[in-house]
Amino acid sequence: MPFNLFHKKKETEQETPVVPPQKEPQQEAPIHSREERLQKQVVPVEEKIEEPTVKTDTEQKTEGTEPQIKTYLKAMPLRELSDLENVKTEVKNGNIIILRVTPLASKNIEDVKSAVNELFQFAESIGGDIARLGEERVVLCPKTIRIWREKSPGSIKGSSESLPTAA
Repeated sequence: MPFNLFHKKKETEQETPVVPPQKEPQQEAPIHSREERLQKQVVPVEEKIEEPTVKTDTEQKTEGTEPQIKTYLKAMPLRELSDLENVKTEVKNGNIIILRVTPLASKNIEDVKSAVNELFQFAESIGGDIARLGEERVVLCPKTIRIWREKSPGSIKGSSESLPTAA
């Protein structure tokens, strides 16, 4: 008789699943004396106990991250051109500066123009932002801060022109 791959087995020939014999759990010998019970329960641990460390508020809030540096908003008067170095240092440190130019403008308007041009170039060089706030003030921001500018009603959408700030 030829071998048939598609031959069905008779019900009596059906394979039964083989279940492996299960081992019965071994029971430990009963503990009779109190000493044997204590020895069984106490396991010597050779572990060094470390003193708890106290974390500061900053460490707890920023655990796993870099420490956060606060940004301050500072108002400063511009009395002389030499004050520009302090302004630049503050912005480099991540602070926002509102600079009042009136004290210098009352002395020499040309110095104000050169100071604003210098601050504009500085803001571009560090990736910061600068804008005019009215007639007397200029705001200078580090690279992490952007100044929102409202589009004027007549401006063309998608225009790349610089927009004035609201003041």
